[in-house]
Amino acid sequence: MIELYLFLIFMLIAAIIATEIKDLLAAVISLGAVGFAVAIMFILVQAPDLAIVQIVVEVLTVVIFVAVILRTTHIDETIGKKLKGTQILSIVLYAFFTILFLIVVFRSFQELPEFGNATMKVASEYIKLGLPQTGGTNIVADVILDFRALDTLGEATVLFTSVIGVVALMRKVGRKK
Repeated sequence: MIELYLFLIFMLIAAIIATEIKDLLAAVISLGAVGFAVAIMFILVQAPDLAIVQIVVEVLTVVIFVAVILRTTHIDETIGKKLKGTQILSIVLYAFFTILFLIVVFRSFQELPEFGNATMKVASEYIKLGLPQTGGTNIVADVILDFRALDTLGEATVLFTSVIGVVALMRKVGRKK
């Protein structure tokens, strides 16, 4: 349970960095760290389906955000000049959080059960109760639409929200030149 609190602290720190930092690319990386931490938390609480959706949405949004930032911003002409103290601090903080994040990801994946060793016994209940309670013969559809309907609604909401965010970023109407 302590891992969840550590992830929560990590997400809060990354979210504060994302809102306070002036560099847009660094802000996107911080937001990506928050999203991937959420995915790892889903894995820790044994919700792999949510983790997969979170990872897919996070990868797509980070890639699109980076593409938009690189396309709409200019190249900094101070590259090659002497590094300032704040730039060195930023590099050190990026390196620290990257290493910390990779360590936590590695430890989280070590907690996963071996392939084929189920830790959740819910599947047998779904199979046993699927046909009598739902009347459907497709157990996958029964689980998604009957037993886990709110979960599926949440996943669809996450996907819909990310699509709306991408459309809002990529639209041409209303954008200043």
